[in-house]
This record gives sequence, structure tokens and C-alpha cells, in this order.
Amino acid sequence: MDFSLGTQKEFVMLTYLLRRLLLMVPTLLGITVVVFAVMAASPGGISAQTLVGGMDMKPQEKQALLDYYNKRYGLDQPAPLQYLRWLNNVSPIGFVDDEQGHKSFSLTKGMDLGTSFQYGRPVADILAERIPITLLLNLVTIPFTYALAIWIGMKSATERGGAFDIGASLSMLALWSIPTMLAGVLLLGFFANIQYFQWFPTAGLSAREALDMPFLPHWNDSGFVRGFLLDRIWHLVLPVICLSYGGFAALAKLTRTSILENLHADYARTARAKGLAERDVLWTHVFRNSLLPLITVSAGLLPSLLAGSLIVENIFSINGMGQLAVEAVKGRDRELVLSITWISGFLTLVGYLIADFCYTLADPRVSYD
Repeated sequence: MDFSLGTQKEFVMLTYLLRRLLLMVPTLLGITVVVFAVMAASPGGISAQTLVGGMDMKPQEKQALLDYYNKRYGLDQPAPLQYLRWLNNVSPIGFVDDEQGHKSFSLTKGMDLGTSFQYGRPVADILAERIPITLLLNLVTIPFTYALAIWIGMKSATERGGAFDIGASLSMLALWSIPTMLAGVLLLGFFANIQYFQWFPTAGLSAREALDMPFLPHWNDSGFVRGFLLDRIWHLVLPVICLSYGGFAALAKLTRTSILENLHADYARTARAKGLAERDVLWTHVFRNSLLPLITVSAGLLPSLLAGSLIVENIFSINGMGQLAVEAVKGRDRELVLSITWISGFLTLVGYLIADFCYTLADPRVSYD
């Protein structure tokens, strides 16, 4: 009987997962259609003329370059055909040209993100270089944000009205009110400026000499060598702070509110009446039920961090996806913009899907029927 119930539950979860994965396809298509339409409707649209611009070239040379871009990227075609051509290239199934130029439908043609207008390199190669950098920033930021926010939120809730609660509440409100751009400039101005503390580097994720260092810090005849790992952490401090403080402030306030609500719930009073210690009531019962609002917010945390990377990576001169997106939009690099949009949209939808499954871990009453 238990086996059949377990099997039924697994079947329902797999069915729900399949439905969500199938829904991702039209959602991603809709996102790319909107982005492409905005680019096409902007002044000048997406054309070879915008790529060549007013270069100091002879007329015949400029025309030859225009013809080259038009032929390579199909920029002389109507906008809907340009989008369909891009969609056919990135789709794992679609139409391919044979040696005679005839089109045929193929189920195994593979994905091709195209070639960047600006860099003249395959988009896949560029993204392979930039995505790990942005993922590193976010993978460091998310655990740091949640750990600190949950600790401060729980301590504020259990010491409601105390000095720590009042100080934390005022600090969180102040942090939430500071724009990311201003925070980044202030961090650089005070903690990376030679006129003040100069505790941290001003740009990048590692020093040039760190690339030749051993991975771990160590001592040698010349003294202490920080190593690649410590150098990377040293470079990450200011960007991670700038990327996390806003989400951290909001999560801390949300954690405090959620825990306060559950601390006075009937089940918490019943647990205390049975003789459970306050610490056990807090961590065994209250904390688990307080996770649901945090899981809901976490679904939108990844998209917000990706959006924040646009600002942070430009402030600290980090060559990640954020800076690449700004460069692609400025240069009207259609292939890059659409690929970055597709990847960002996919990661956002995956974040929401993971949050949905986390609900069942925090509350077994949640079902996928």
C-alpha cells in the first residue's frame, strides 16, 4: 500500500515537472519575440547599416561590407524572417541546407547560437567564457545573503523590541534605501581608493600575478604568498557586498515578520505546553513553517541578482554576463542579445521551478495535483 502511494506521488511529481518543462518553451519564445521586436522597432532597426555606420571607407568598400553582413546574417530580410531564421538556428530541430542549397527538415541538426556581430566569434564561445564569472558571483552571493538574513531575522524576532531588533530594523531599512549604483561607487571610493583605506582592488576578479600562483596560500622564502584562492576571495568581497545587500535587507525583514507570526501560532503554544524547550520550538516547528515566504521570494532572487549583475559588473569592471549584455545592447548585437535573453529567461524559469519543489520539502501538505 505504501509502495503504491509512493509510486503515485512520484508519478504526479513527474507529470507536474513535464508540464512545467513544456510550458517553458512558449514562455521562452514569448520573451525572445518581445526582445527582438523592441530591437527591430528601435531607430535604425537591425540592419547592416547600423553595424557599418559612418566608417571612413570608400563607397564601394562600404557597399561590399554591407553586402557581406546582409548575406551572412540575413539583415536585408524583413524582421519576422530574421527572427525565424535565428529561431531555426538555435532550435535543436529544424531546417538545414544541403550542398545544393535545398532545405530539408532535420531532427538532429543541433543548436547554433550564431556569430557575434561585434566580436566576430561564435556566441557559444563568448558565453562559455562569461557565464562562469556571473555564476560564480551569484553562487557566492546567494548562500551569503540567505545565511546572514535568516540569522539576523531570527535574532530580531526572538528579541523583539530589544536593542538588536531596533538597530537591525533601522539598518535594514537604510540598506534597502541605497541604490546599487551609489553603493558600488561608495564602496570603491572608500575601500579601494588610495586616499582612504585601499583595502580591496578596484576592478576584476583576480590580479594578473595571481594566475601564476599556487591555488592555496602558503609561505616561502620571500614571505607569505596569498595564492589564487585568497586573491579571488579578496577581489570578490566588494562585488558580493554590492550585489547582496539589497536582497539581504529585504530577506532579513521578511524572516523577522514570518517568524514573529509563527512564534505566536497555536501549534507553537501547544509545543511549549508539552514541555519543549524554546530552542526546540523555534528550530523544529517555527523555522520550518517560516520558510514558505522565503522560498517564494527565492524564486525571484536569481532574476534580481542577474539584473543586478548588469550594474555591479560594470562598476567593478568584471567581464561577466552583465557587462556583456550592456555591450551587446549598445552594439545592437542581435545574436548576443537574443542568446543572453534566452539564457537569462531559462535560468529564471528554472529558479521558479526549483522554488515550487522546495515547497514540498518545507510543507508536506503541498501537492502537485
